[in-house]
Amino acid sequence: MDRPCMNRLALALLGLGVANSWAEEAMDMGGMDHSKMSHEAMQGMVHDGAVHDNDASPAMQGGSAPPDARDPHAYAEGYGFGDLTHPQMGDEEILAALVVDRLENLTTDNESSMTYDAQAWFGKTYDRAVLRAEGKGDYAKIGDARSEVLWGHALTPFWDTHLGLRYDSGGDVDRSWFAFGVQGLAPYWLYIEATGYIGEQGRAAFRFESEYDLLLTQKLILQPRIEVNFYSQRDNGRAISSGLSDYEAGLRLRYEIRREFAPYVGIEWAGQYGSTVALPSSGNHTTETRLVAGLHFWF
Repeated sequence: MDRPCMNRLALALLGLGVANSWAEEAMDMGGMDHSKMSHEAMQGMVHDGAVHDNDASPAMQGGSAPPDARDPHAYAEGYGFGDLTHPQMGDEEILAALVVDRLENLTTDNESSMTYDAQAWFGKTYDRAVLRAEGKGDYAKIGDARSEVLWGHALTPFWDTHLGLRYDSGGDVDRSWFAFGVQGLAPYWLYIEATGYIGEQGRAAFRFESEYDLLLTQKLILQPRIEVNFYSQRDNGRAISSGLSDYEAGLRLRYEIRREFAPYVGIEWAGQYGSTVALPSSGNHTTETRLVAGLHFWF
């Protein structure tokens, strides 16, 4: 027999011997009584580097974990910040702002006067102290002023509820009211304030204000605005009639030199109803047209 044939025969015999050895080992394993093996021994059986236990992990190097070890499945459990301060979430930070929506001069056929409309708040994301103030008059004296101190609570990302007190001053008689309402942005970024009031001697009132910023350019903005006031009772001391007592509707064109500072000009139509009409700038006329110029700023 030639040498190549002898080599092939030897390799075949060697392979047959290895296969027989593997078969004998498998038979020996099959004959093992697994019921007598402890759970720890079963976990320790490793074949080809794999652990035959779906729940077990490879043995930890260095022995078992200490009793106070942090749970690897709960990242923050038992974990301290040491010398570092606890991280502050966005809704935990205390913030404040002042927004002067209108600080303007009013010009009619007869005279000039001024008005202001401002709002300030202090607090966190969900709960804030809110101060709203609006007034009109000449440059020597405020003839009619409304001041409100409210607690604001975030109802949704775009709406706040308000609860607090309102105080009217500057007329012949001052009035106090309990106030409740909502303030926020309706769809398409329409700003709305809607507030109800309960006052002395069974008086009730409702105030609605809405405005919208129409961007002609990134800096030039046209703002339509309307405000109406309703009262349940006539009040001669403050020139108020029952039902729809007064309204204001206007257009203001402002230019934002910065987002926080913008001068504006515009036109406004105002009116009062009922026998108590006594507008300072128009005698007994129930309506008037005003030219306005002022500043809008916030910080």
